[in-house]
Amino acid sequence: MSNQKDYREYLERQEELKSANMGHYFYDQYKRFVEPFKLYGNVYYVGDSWVCAYIIDTGEGLLLLDAGNCGAAEMMIHSIWSAGFNPADIKWIVLSHGHVDHIGAVNFLRNMFGCKVYLGEPDARMFEEMPELSYIQQSPDIMQSLFAPDVLINDGDVIKFGNIEISFYLVPGHTLGTIACFFDICDEEQGTKRAGYFGGFGFNTLTKEYLTEIGDALFSHRELFLNSLKKVRDQKVEVFLANHTINNQTVEKRELMKKAPGYNPFVNSQSWAEYLDVKRDAFIEFMNDPGNS
Repeated sequence: MSNQKDYREYLERQEELKSANMGHYFYDQYKRFVEPFKLYGNVYYVGDSWVCAYIIDTGEGLLLLDAGNCGAAEMMIHSIWSAGFNPADIKWIVLSHGHVDHIGAVNFLRNMFGCKVYLGEPDARMFEEMPELSYIQQSPDIMQSLFAPDVLINDGDVIKFGNIEISFYLVPGHTLGTIACFFDICDEEQGTKRAGYFGGFGFNTLTKEYLTEIGDALFSHRELFLNSLKKVRDQKVEVFLANHTINNQTVEKRELMKKAPGYNPFVNSQSWAEYLDVKRDAFIEFMNDPGNS
């Protein structure tokens, strides 16, 4: 045994992680910290400048919508405290899908506080049958592990969490178990609004290389994705909750709220349908690119 050799190998592992395919998503994550804020009513933003997460105060405990990137659990805990909440009061975690950048704090929160974890049923199967599709192997924490959810979400489920009732739909494409969900949120001054959340817009799992690797030679997952966008496009949504900040310019809108107190750019009855149409058109263009066919 050589401490010097072990240390050199440790540094080499660090450099290997930094240069990995998704390495930049896991390196120096604290630079992506965003001061948590009240988004609307009982919904608070506790994500970072890349991947979104929300605390919802249900009146009978807290619900965490998505759990952040692997390697960033401490930052999320700090955000939850800074938003004025105790992480020990989280009773439920609802996951948009089973990718590594949305499950980071699950094991810590469940092991510490016993909260129940909800995941789309197809992604629970993915964890068991094809765990590599979660990208857990990209995590900088070699001890990070997948988990069995406590509750499987199926298409059409309606579940009560405290005083909030959430309607769930499976919207396969980004993963087979990606969910969309819809629920009412109430603000004492601005009233009740309908919130909508679409769990995964990324095309990275719809490339020719990816679909060929998983055995989808006919690229059928692409049609699933287009059908998913159509399936929930006409839902009434007045507050569009993004899955990644790029979806609705979360950080930029927060800055607008700071500059104009009383103005809430997240309240917009058109942005949901408009963005789903943008993703549909962009994906059709993506499919028509000879390099992707």
